[in-house]
Amino acid sequence: MNAPLAAPHTNRPRAKVAIIGAGPGGLAAAMQLAAAGVQVCVFEKDSVVGGRTRTMATAEGYRFDLGPTFFLYPLILQEIFASCGANLEDEIDMIRLDPQYRLIFEGEGGPAILDATPDMARMAEQIRAIAPADVAGLERFMSENRVKLEAFRPILENPILSPADLLSIPMLKGLMRLRPHLSVDQDLRKYFADPRIRLAFSFQTKYLGMSPFKCPALFTILSFLEYEHGVFHVRGGLGGVSEAMARVAQRLGVEFRFNTTVDRIAFAGKRAIGLEAGGQHIAADAVVMNADFAHAMPKLVPPGLRKTWSDKKIDKANYSCSTFMLYLGIEGECPAIQHHNVLLSREYMENIAQIERGVIPAVPSLYLHNPSATDDTMAPPGHTALYLLVPVPNLRFGTDWQKELAPFREIALDRIQALGVPNIRERIRYEKIVTPQAWLDDYAVGYGATFNLSHEIGQMLHWRPGNRFQNTQGLYLVGGGTHPGSGLPVIYEGARITTRLLQADLGLPVSERGGVLPAYAVAAQ
Repeated sequence: MNAPLAAPHTNRPRAKVAIIGAGPGGLAAAMQLAAAGVQVCVFEKDSVVGGRTRTMATAEGYRFDLGPTFFLYPLILQEIFASCGANLEDEIDMIRLDPQYRLIFEGEGGPAILDATPDMARMAEQIRAIAPADVAGLERFMSENRVKLEAFRPILENPILSPADLLSIPMLKGLMRLRPHLSVDQDLRKYFADPRIRLAFSFQTKYLGMSPFKCPALFTILSFLEYEHGVFHVRGGLGGVSEAMARVAQRLGVEFRFNTTVDRIAFAGKRAIGLEAGGQHIAADAVVMNADFAHAMPKLVPPGLRKTWSDKKIDKANYSCSTFMLYLGIEGECPAIQHHNVLLSREYMENIAQIERGVIPAVPSLYLHNPSATDDTMAPPGHTALYLLVPVPNLRFGTDWQKELAPFREIALDRIQALGVPNIRERIRYEKIVTPQAWLDDYAVGYGATFNLSHEIGQMLHWRPGNRFQNTQGLYLVGGGTHPGSGLPVIYEGARITTRLLQADLGLPVSERGGVLPAYAVAAQ
């Protein structure tokens, strides 16, 4: 076990922690550490917070989320805000969506449509219209996944730095629910016979950049969480969550240094003692890395201090797919397009196989976001802000996106038009494209793998980079590339795990659950 990094809380000056990156994990860690009385400085290479969880505003008056577009399972972030003396609902305006999204299944007889709703009676009728025999499986799916989530909480809420951390009774019970021999699709066969209904409860594995035919059965909890706890839109864009986190952090005394690229983490032996940025050494008692793991780790940490994650291992690891992004400001409204729309191609399984082989699909499945359907702040009056995401291969396959961009854009526009946006090319008033190459070049995403390290069993638990980086002292990780994984709720939970570890190592009080005992609570004890 690592020795504390500093003397106990009552006998020492305030500990200093440097955080690299103002993405969701870095912001959550900054808030909690500052609430515990730590002096925190966040170094961010861009001019804004949020990383991929930011909202872009254009001169034409359109607003687009760069990456994630909805808020799922707000309980974790509510608890983090509360632990910092703030109220999430006071900081942002969340709108629970119903329907949550529209699913369009392409097929020979024309598309089948399912408007997913958290109202279970209405959801049963939606399923009945497509596959009557599968209605009986809905209640059983919900009840069994409710149990699965509770059983798996110890694994999602605690550090797993070695196999020994899995030997407690709660952990072992959770592992029994993992069913590593089954994929999400195979697990869903217990409830639903129709492959379209299984897709309705399994396409969420794309939030991890994985196929439902390979993603571990544990992740049926993703769709369960949507129906049980809701899918939320944040008025003005999901970047508002990151901005609210930064506001709370600043109220707690966190310093942000924007437009500051960190060159390397400084070490004395195996102990992180600060970082180097812009030719300046910044001393710290500990460092938290929120930068993309595959991109940043080889640049920031010397090879001798990361034997468990050498350059070779990082290069040979399995990564998620990438995404082709199209952000369009459209003149006129788009009444046929719901807030969230998922088009599942007739060639869905072939799409997945193509992406895994490094082939760009010719008839891709896609996700189309139309927040203007709910929120009139996202586009000027009489206009619409559309966001398109198409899963494509990551950069490991060497795709030349300079060559592929123009023809794939035409495919994407044709698919949007077919969904119900007539004359789309003539109506475009703003356009931005992000390819896998741009994810790497402009947003520092390793291999352009938008969802980070993939989540097969061999890259989860103690096989995933640890919240306390294993070969070092004083270096901690947050973000989708570390335990427990990607997706905003999981990243926030990972930040709580990391924060608890760091506080314990600093000799600070640590609450049993929820990350920190705020400084004002400690003072009152």
